[in-house]
Amino acid sequence: MAIQQNFPALAAGFSFLDNAAGAQVPRQCIEGISRFLATHSCNVGMPYPGSQAATLVREQARRETAQFFNCKAEEVAIGPSATALTFILSRAFSRLFGEGDEVVISELEHEANTSPWRNLQEKGVQVRVWKARWDEGGRLEPADLRTMLSPRTRLVAVTSAANSLGTTPDVAAAAEIAHSVGAWCITDLVHFSPHHLPDVQTSGVDMAFFSAYKVFGPHLAFLYVREELIARLPTDKLWFISEDSLLKFEPGTNNHEGLAGWLGSLSYLRDELGAGLPGRKGLQAAYRRIEALEQPLVEQALERLQQIPGLKLYGIPSPKGRVGTFCFNLEGQSPLRVAERLAQVGVGVAAGHYYATMPIQALGLWPNGAIRASIAHYTTQTDLDKLIAGLQGSD
Repeated sequence: MAIQQNFPALAAGFSFLDNAAGAQVPRQCIEGISRFLATHSCNVGMPYPGSQAATLVREQARRETAQFFNCKAEEVAIGPSATALTFILSRAFSRLFGEGDEVVISELEHEANTSPWRNLQEKGVQVRVWKARWDEGGRLEPADLRTMLSPRTRLVAVTSAANSLGTTPDVAAAAEIAHSVGAWCITDLVHFSPHHLPDVQTSGVDMAFFSAYKVFGPHLAFLYVREELIARLPTDKLWFISEDSLLKFEPGTNNHEGLAGWLGSLSYLRDELGAGLPGRKGLQAAYRRIEALEQPLVEQALERLQQIPGLKLYGIPSPKGRVGTFCFNLEGQSPLRVAERLAQVGVGVAAGHYYATMPIQALGLWPNGAIRASIAHYTTQTDLDKLIAGLQGSD
């Protein structure tokens, strides 16, 4: 079976090139949601069969997401969105950080990894920005970060892949530099995880988060917190939840049918792309294939986009140090108008700032922003051809 046949939404022939805003889902995800709702739409924790099944779904999802992060199940919290989870973290930090403390955020961040930390300014925390080197395509230089830190630095926030430009910073270097002054490091994996398998052990970060709906799943998000930090984070929680349990980051009832769908998405990755291998080995095999499928399209897209007259590409112009997300404008044309024209020929792209306000402002593109085309492993040559033809036909 061709990869695309696993994704019902692709059958209509529309070219989804706004994958950075949310991926399409495989039939395994859809079937998982439907099966849960049809057979046991129950809550967790009770001894009857439907509740027991829901409990198993939640705990299996936690275990398999831990394999995805490469961490312990006890280090994984479930949430409705990445932004919701980071605001919960911010509330905890507001009780730990205060006057004179410092937080560093990179200039490439999505607002999920900036606005929650800017809120700490109400407590007297100084928020500093790790500037990108725009003369090098928006690259983040670790040496620049090192010069910014002090003994009062408490947190460094850096994306693993910029949802605007596709840049992939050296997160492991950022974590090492943060730790050298006793600070924590949090990374946004939302845009990284559709293209590369996360590994919080290798990166050395203390906290990380991603959205399942960017990784061919439902609208859910997951948060990793290093085990020894959990009890130190004073969250708003139900009184009977233990301080050393990440359940304190999960107020209310989880989206159990969504978790069932996420398990289906993980099954798709392992079974269809990962040669049926179990656990993290299957995910590693799947992502090797994803990288092999995407790399030729990244190379070709960069070459062809830069050949279009009047097209200005922002970000790193070569395949190294980036994923398949392309931010650009056409001279004299509104980004929104170009996106509307592409939609008329069956191509979906984004236009605006995509909640990445800092890089868009740094590029001088505020408020109209830019066009963003973003591939996934199911993107085809036909999809890319339609994008290029649509851009060449704009006027």
